[in-house]
Order: sequence, then C-alpha cells, then structure tokens
Amino acid sequence: MTSVTRAFPQNFLFGAATAAYQIEGAAFEDGRTASIWDAFCRVPGAVIGGDDGDVACDHYHRHPQDVALMKDLGLQTYRFSTSWSRVRPDGGAVNAKGVDFYERLVDELLANDILPWLTLYHWDMPQALQDIGGWTNRDTVSRFLEYAGTMHDALGDRVNVWTTLNEPWCSSFLSYTGGEHAPGHTSVAEGLLSAHHLLLAHGETVRELRGRDASLNLGITLNHTVADPADPTNPADVDAARRVDGQFNRWFLDPIYRGEYPADIVEDIRVVDPEAVARFHEAVRDGDLDTIAQRIDTQGVNYYHGDLLAGEAPERAAVESVPDTGRAVRSPYPSFERIHAVERGLPRTAQNWEVQPEGLTRLLQRIWSEYAEPAGVVLSLTENGAAYDDVAVVADGETRVHDDDRTEFLRLHLAAVLDAVDAGVDVRGYFYWSLFDNFEWAWGYDKRFGIVRVDYDTQERSVKDSGREYARIIAARAL
Repeated sequence: MTSVTRAFPQNFLFGAATAAYQIEGAAFEDGRTASIWDAFCRVPGAVIGGDDGDVACDHYHRHPQDVALMKDLGLQTYRFSTSWSRVRPDGGAVNAKGVDFYERLVDELLANDILPWLTLYHWDMPQALQDIGGWTNRDTVSRFLEYAGTMHDALGDRVNVWTTLNEPWCSSFLSYTGGEHAPGHTSVAEGLLSAHHLLLAHGETVRELRGRDASLNLGITLNHTVADPADPTNPADVDAARRVDGQFNRWFLDPIYRGEYPADIVEDIRVVDPEAVARFHEAVRDGDLDTIAQRIDTQGVNYYHGDLLAGEAPERAAVESVPDTGRAVRSPYPSFERIHAVERGLPRTAQNWEVQPEGLTRLLQRIWSEYAEPAGVVLSLTENGAAYDDVAVVADGETRVHDDDRTEFLRLHLAAVLDAVDAGVDVRGYFYWSLFDNFEWAWGYDKRFGIVRVDYDTQERSVKDSGREYARIIAARAL
C-alpha cells in the first residue's frame, strides 16, 4: 500500500503558540505588577500543586535562545501574547521596560524571518482593575483600549497581525461563572457582563487600530466545540446540543459577525436567572452591537475536542476534564440543566479530552460557510494540541521524549485541516499549542502540551519527537 503525499497551500503558515503568563516568568521584575492570575494562584486550592507563573519557562530572560529554537524548527510564524500587567502595570501608566521586552522579542523574531502574530489579551488583566470590577466594569473597556494603543504605538511599524482577545468564553464564563479560572467567581450575571464587555473591548480596539492603519490584519481568536446530540432523533438530546453550541460558539460568533446575541440562548438563560439577563440587557447600550461587529480580517479558531450530548443522564457519562483542586466550582454554562456529556469511546489525552480530528473538519466547514465566507474573513487554526504524560529519556547526554501519541495527534489534526481545505475552506495557518511545556492555568505544571520539553528545574529545552515530526512536515510543506 503506497502512502499519499498531501501538500499544503502556498499561502499556508506553520506556527506555534504560547501565552505571556504561561511562559514568561519574571512576574514582578522590571515594573510588572500582579495580574488576576498572580492573585488567583495564591488562593488555596485554586491551582493544582499551588503552582504559579512566577518563573514558568523563564522566557522573559531566555527569549533569544527560544527564538533560535523556533528558527531551528522551521516555524514561519509565532503567536504570542503581550502582558497587560507588564505594559501598563495596575492598568495605569506605561511601563517602558515592559514595552521594551516586546520590542526586543519582535525584533528577534523578524531577524529570524518569523512572522509575529500578536495577541493583546490572553487572560492576564491587572489585578488592580479586577479590584474595581474587572470585566464586569464597563470602564475596563477604556483601560484596554489605552493598553492596545500603547502596544500599537510601540510595534505598529513591525507587527501586522493583531488579535484582540484569546478565547473570551474562558475569560468570561469559565472565569466569572464557572469559577475555574481567575478571578474564580461563580455568578451568571458576572459571566454575561464580562462576555459583553470583552466583546465591546474587541470592537473598540478593531475600530481604533483600523483607523490608525488600514493595512493591518485584525481579528479575534475564539475557542469552539462541536456539539453533537447523542441521538439526533431525540428532542432532548438535540436541545442539549443546541444550548451548548449556543452558549459556547454562537454567543461570540453571532455578535461579531451579525451584530446580535442569539435570542434563543438569551431566553434559555432568562428561565434560570431572570435577574442576570435583566442586568445584561441594561449593560448592552445603543451602538454596542455595531461596535462589536466591526469588520475583521482573520478569525482564529481554537479546537481541542467536541462534545456528544444528551438531555438525560446517560448510561455511560463522559469523564469530566476539571482539575481536582478540591475547590468548589460550578458549570460555566448559565443554562446547564439537562445537559449531559456522553462517553463515546474515543481515545483520550492525559487531560481526559477526547481526540476527535473529524470534528475539526466539520467545525471549520461550519464557521466558514455560516460566518466567515459571507463576511470575507479567512480562518487560521490558532490553537490545537494535546497533553500527554511524557517520559524523558537521557541517552548519550541528549534528552529525548518519544511522544508517539502527540505526534499522531498532530498528524491527524493537520490532515483534518487539509480535509477542510479540500472542501473549500480558506484556512491560512496552523499553530500548534503549545511550543513549550508551560503553566497550564488551574492544572499548574501537571499537564504538558509542548512539542518542546521544559525541565522546570534547569530550564533546559528538549525538542520532542512530535516537534521533530512537525519540523519535517514544515520543511516538506506536506503530510
């Protein structure tokens, strides 16, 4: 049996992604002050092992070597985030030393022919702003716009791709309603307010940056699931899938592309918490939805797995992927009753996430046909990856990680992207999550996602077999 070589489009970019708090370290150096994650990590039971990002991968001090490693892997682009707490500590005046770090990082990337793909917000709001309401406070939108302007002042001449937010579902519902992420609140109303203000900050920033430079590539990155009913003929299962899709996907897609929140989901939430919906309606002012629906150029798609859902408790319930910290959390879905995840026997990662590459193909086709193509927006897969329990082997003085599961995960999902491309979807890039093993939020350092292993004691970097395979695919531009 002969293997078939599948080439990637000429305009397709191969990259990897990270986030500031997860890799930089230097948490309180050179003027940086506490973010909500610095504070959350110090809450007993919030993070497995009591871990924090104080040192992480020490990227702040090691970025020249890290960029050289990216070059060795053949990465064409690098998606990173800038730290609001480093650039405008406490949400206040500009910190020149913080800005200088990102100028040096961008210059290093450009010197190595790597395209900088900048994300302005990957969840590290200054704690001083959270103390006065965080994303539930509309004034935070203005503070974010100031921060975005500072970054463009510094890097607008060298960075063309600007992403406003990473996964606003996580920084609203998972953080203010579910309680799993910083600031760890469990309020339906706060989740709704935060989601709206995050989207408003996105729209305001796109409008501001577009006004400064019409040539910029502007966008947002959303995380998505594929919500399938366990029995498509069972109305209860179909309804469970509709509500998950609406609260996870459409709550953000609809206002960005259509200037409206999904009316069916608003009504679902009203049934369980009418006061929260009343507060939400008060927060949505005239003109807000027009602002949110500013034209974008690129939508980042983050995909890890889908969901098979039932309206009643199934015989085989899916294993939940929630870090066991012992701290009380709740469902991030405001309307969560009669939603049950069903076990379907797919392979699972070390984080109990299903491996479902065909879901990625369907997701890209759906977003393309229903949202992106009519709006003239292209797609990039900005996060996709897997945690596995890697074992490092030292032979002849070299550390190797034979991560066959991750290597197969990478290949399967790149093939799923090509399946979407073959179906007519305009996908312009793939960013593996993550370049490095790093601080994985409430999971601490318990889970490793990287194609590069980090020894947290020595900060030694070792390219895993998955990283070597990715470098081979990039060099060949083919599977």
